[in-house]
Amino acid sequence: MKNKIPNKIHIIGSVGSEKTTLARELSSMLNVPFYELDNVVWKRHEGHEDIRRTEKERRRTEKEREEYLNNLISSNTWIVEGVHNEEWVSNSFLNAELIIFLDTNYSVRTYRIIRRFLLQILRLEKSNYNPTLKIFFKMFKWNRYFEEVGKPNFFKKFGDYDDKLLVVTNKKELENYFT
Repeated sequence: MKNKIPNKIHIIGSVGSEKTTLARELSSMLNVPFYELDNVVWKRHEGHEDIRRTEKERRRTEKEREEYLNNLISSNTWIVEGVHNEEWVSNSFLNAELIIFLDTNYSVRTYRIIRRFLLQILRLEKSNYNPTLKIFFKMFKWNRYFEEVGKPNFFKKFGDYDDKLLVVTNKKELENYFT
């Protein structure tokens, strides 16, 4: 084994970078629970993390969101994944033993957004939100925003964690890290 297997992992990347897929795979491989930051932002109906957004869920307040995230990362093992790199997420980056930045090609992410939408519309893939055309088009905006603003902001704020930062552009780089 090349690297010590971390107990606390934060995965960040844009829409369509396959953060959740990677988190699920690592969670299964390492037997570590994973958490989606979207489910930290949104208070879901009790026991139904995969239901479509309804009137039974609401956006957490800033204080609730920070307390909830800090509670999750206070455990000995965790994987957190999400696009967020605002101040409220900084404790997760600070406490992570490994930060995986998924720097997936922009056009690949665009393709994945389209594929995901079609699979969700056909109910072949679950989602935490109602896959409307409005959300679909917002994903393209979020993807562009991450590329132009989110990614530079991340490296400006958290680039000094280079001792625990793994920038990944393809799956082979991840395989090399974990084998």
